[in-house]
Amino acid sequence: MNIEEEINDVSSKLEDLRKRLPAHSLKPSMWEQVEELEERLEYLLGLVGKKEGGS
Repeated sequence: MNIEEEINDVSSKLEDLRKRLPAHSLKPSMWEQVEELEERLEYLLGLVGKKEGGS
């Protein structure tokens, strides 16, 4: 899987998880999943930015 495909995959998983988040009584495990996916997405976008920026 290349970086762009992984970005799409992580974005899709994050969007799906956010749709399933309850308005109240959020389970810590769900919040952890959101944070992990957001961190992974930020990392991948950083890789793409470095690749395109050349630095």
